[in-house]
Amino acid sequence: MNFDSADAITISTAVRQGKTRAVEVTKTALARIAARDYQLNCFTAVTAETALADAARIDEKIAEGNNPGTLAGVPFAVKNLFDIAGLTTLAGSKINAEKPPATQDATAVAKLKQAGAVLVGALNMDEYAYGFVTENFHSGATHNPHDLQRVAGGSSGGSAAAVAAGLVPLTLGSDTNGSIRVPAALCGVFGFKPTYGRLSRAGVALFSSSFDHIGPFARSVQDIATVFDVLQGEDDRDPICTKRPPELVLPQLKQDISDIRIAIASDYFTQGAELEALAAVQKVADALNVSEYVTIPEAHRARAAAFVITASEGANLHLENLRCHPQDFDPATRDRFLAGALIPSSWYLQAQRFRRWYRDRIREVLQNVDVILAPTTPISAPLIGQQTMVLDGEEILVRPHLGLFTQPLSFIGLPVLSVPIQRQNALPLGVQLIAAPYNEALILRVAAALEIKGVISTAVV
Repeated sequence: MNFDSADAITISTAVRQGKTRAVEVTKTALARIAARDYQLNCFTAVTAETALADAARIDEKIAEGNNPGTLAGVPFAVKNLFDIAGLTTLAGSKINAEKPPATQDATAVAKLKQAGAVLVGALNMDEYAYGFVTENFHSGATHNPHDLQRVAGGSSGGSAAAVAAGLVPLTLGSDTNGSIRVPAALCGVFGFKPTYGRLSRAGVALFSSSFDHIGPFARSVQDIATVFDVLQGEDDRDPICTKRPPELVLPQLKQDISDIRIAIASDYFTQGAELEALAAVQKVADALNVSEYVTIPEAHRARAAAFVITASEGANLHLENLRCHPQDFDPATRDRFLAGALIPSSWYLQAQRFRRWYRDRIREVLQNVDVILAPTTPISAPLIGQQTMVLDGEEILVRPHLGLFTQPLSFIGLPVLSVPIQRQNALPLGVQLIAAPYNEALILRVAAALEIKGVISTAVV
């Protein structure tokens, strides 16, 4: 089996059926990481010894006739803001390196291990998840596998690039303003942000507590659905984790989608983008025979309010270090946090009031449509170090512009899947599939139909 391009379910099936051993799969993944990651810089830590030990235990379970789990033998890695027992949780920072190692795994990491997946390491990210490019000041930039001169996106850039490059079939990331969806689009993989509070964040270093989500990256819809099902469930360790019982989506993937009402986001979501990004949305719409448009009102204000809230909440988490260790921050991150610390409380409160109003308006829109299509990013991956670009005759800042279409959706915690649009002789792009809270199954059913049609796909590079 070619493990470079195999998806998680294919690997797990082979391990469970005895066609290969979990130890062999893990050794292959570790060898791939050793051979390729010096170019990509996805990993900040590789847990080879514990990975091989965990894989051996899975092989023992199978030999004894016991159930090894849904993801038996599947290598995975996580953004380095997830707690991994025995490792210090860096969250992309220098300051955290002085902290003691985590004493237990984050809930999401523990659940994947319980399902038989094998953790092989921690992944690069923007410092404290504050960025869209993963050009980490301390550990270096993660390179896009499609073009090593370009960014992988962020802040979960290591997570997206590791999947795109075939280092591992599954990774976990976090999403505040687009930190799963932006790198998924730029690297050409699937990136899923479920409903806010749907998955436990226990053991995850937060950036903005009222925005932060966790979610998976993968190269197939089936893998995304499988991981989502494994991670569902309440968790008392995370106060915002829903008490709603798990609603498994994997059994629903092949259901007919003719009853799902789909529309294209207009106005704001058709402005400030390269034509190729809009063409990607149209390609998906054409495959689904969608011609209806909907307007998401005041999306530009939602993005502005998201900036205010995330900057303020993020700064509040780091005030002590801003006072005592300002020199140990990435200067750009430090300056953004300092600006957030100076935001008047009246601005923050007004942004939260607007947030409630905006949530009600989106609920009204989603009474008439089930799934909305929108670009993930307005452009394909920019060059590493690129600060500005010209779009529609206007010079703009590249980094914040990458979140143009993701921030208004994070703002109210909607579930969103970024699906990959591969283009011949061109960098990949992404399209967002958006639904009302707790309607993850609708999104994944539409994505599965698009995958069957060959409209969305991934390619290991």
